[in-house]
Amino acid sequence: MTEKRKFEYHLLRCVPNAVRGEGVNIGLVMMEVGGDGGGFAGVHFTKDWRRALCMYPETDVEMLESFGRELTQGLADAQKRALMLREMLENYSNMLQLSEARQWATENPEKDLRQLAAELVEAPRFGLAEAERSPRMVGRKWIHSEMGRTFRAAGVWNFLLKELPAAPYTNQADDFTFDFAYAAGGEVKLFHAVSLAERLKEAELFAFRVAKIGPAMARMRGETPRFTAVVEDGYNVGDSGVAAVVALMKGEEIRVAEMREMAGIAERARVELRA
Repeated sequence: MTEKRKFEYHLLRCVPNAVRGEGVNIGLVMMEVGGDGGGFAGVHFTKDWRRALCMYPETDVEMLESFGRELTQGLADAQKRALMLREMLENYSNMLQLSEARQWATENPEKDLRQLAAELVEAPRFGLAEAERSPRMVGRKWIHSEMGRTFRAAGVWNFLLKELPAAPYTNQADDFTFDFAYAAGGEVKLFHAVSLAERLKEAELFAFRVAKIGPAMARMRGETPRFTAVVEDGYNVGDSGVAAVVALMKGEEIRVAEMREMAGIAERARVELRA
């Protein structure tokens, strides 16, 4: 049996507001421990900036991507690794931070680097091909379940309003409810699972409901409502019916967010709720 080699890895975080200490993981560095320092060194740097931009719209993506290229090149040189990490901590401390070293042992560092990055850096992604292979990954029920799971993972579950009734803004016989909501900064943010792969008519009705409920909610609550319809990843934009419903929702100022954006939405909620 091959003896596992010892490694250390660091998470690289983008922290635009160092005072609040809030940030998002954007990369991972793994280096072999021991020897002459010339062992394995690998970097994973994200190419998906949606979570960072959701939390911090003014994130300088171009600068971060340039830094990622510089870091990758620097770690390729065994003689520059220690210096590169030290300079990173010193020169980018106002925006970039390295986590403390975490121990790891493996026979295949390239594979484990990819797996760790998928778990700790990248948001879950569910492509259309995957959704087509598994019925569980489409439909309102699945979207709702994944929304709840993501909000729980972000630690905001107990701070959310669930099943917010529409009746106060329509009529007492209306049994419609919005899945999740929270209030922050003079706004009430509402999130609802809407399938664009099944029961397209329900998605259309959601847009009509929002058109009616939005003004009444703003008047009665004294807060500006912001509606988000969370839909399947990779929905069929070429389908005329889907395109019409999406256009209708956007016309009513409903944000249409694919499921892959939920991690950023939940992180934003955590920041705004200070959970």
